[in-house]
Amino acid sequence: MNKMNHFFKDVIDVVKLIPKGKVTTYGKIASFLGSVKSSRSVGWALNNLSCNNEVPAHRVVNRKGLLTGKFHFKDEYYMQNKLIEEGVMVKNNEVLNFNDYLWDPIKDLTL
Repeated sequence: MNKMNHFFKDVIDVVKLIPKGKVTTYGKIASFLGSVKSSRSVGWALNNLSCNNEVPAHRVVNRKGLLTGKFHFKDEYYMQNKLIEEGVMVKNNEVLNFNDYLWDPIKDLTL
């Protein structure tokens, strides 16, 4: 397995751990994996997983709480609807009270 494929697999493994009703950012996942400047690579890893129910990619947002990945799902409202269904307050493609829902794998995971 090459280095990028290994990174993508690690991204998926972390995303699977995001609790229901929480969100995290591309950057927090990248930092947790020891690759601080790889936020975009986290996004690339998730782009093809938007229809995979085993990987809750809808829980990953940008650093401001915006649903920037919404166009990679089956429809542009899927991400918002899934988050609302899980109890996350979303309005105009933005997580409201963002810090209340933010899950930080560095702080919240014990390995």
